[in-house]
Amino acid sequence: MDDLELADWRERVARLYLSDVDLAGFRAGRDDLFATHPQSPIPAAERAGFSGVRYFPPNPEAVVEAPLRAASGELRIDTGGPDGVVAYRRVAVAETPWGPLTLWWIEAYGGGLFVPLRDGTCGRESYGGGRYLTDTVKGTFGRGVELLPGDRVRLDGNYLYNPSCAYDDRWACPLAPPENRIDLPLRAGELAYHD
Repeated sequence: MDDLELADWRERVARLYLSDVDLAGFRAGRDDLFATHPQSPIPAAERAGFSGVRYFPPNPEAVVEAPLRAASGELRIDTGGPDGVVAYRRVAVAETPWGPLTLWWIEAYGGGLFVPLRDGTCGRESYGGGRYLTDTVKGTFGRGVELLPGDRVRLDGNYLYNPSCAYDDRWACPLAPPENRIDLPLRAGELAYHD
């Protein structure tokens, strides 16, 4: 039944990301999923007392539009878990005010857009391994990364979220590669779960 629970988790995540709720409603919906769903990354023993994910305050400066330039090449990341080595293909680089960020395509059945990043808050205020703007394999469509006409992209750092491994060691997560590491502290999105 774990597989059916995981399918339900992904569907609920996708519905939340595609809903028309504002940032506050989105965060409340996500907190509810984390507190109640059997596939939550929050350890089961901690869910009863779970009061929600901690976030930076909404930050309008964390929303940017950026031109995209084509990119090529591949990266392989060993997840250290059952997924083994996963291949990612560079599809574009967003020239953001924070620095260039690579948009990756996951080279697996069904594929998916993946944008991890590690910024100057990581390891101090946010999770040390970095956060994600999107991982469409997991259903996180349209809020952190929105493709625009004319080879442009809208990035909203208020939707930066921690990978599952930030909550519980049972998860193995690909982290931001060196080209998606920026020195600027991007004070938006999720804070570290553990102090």
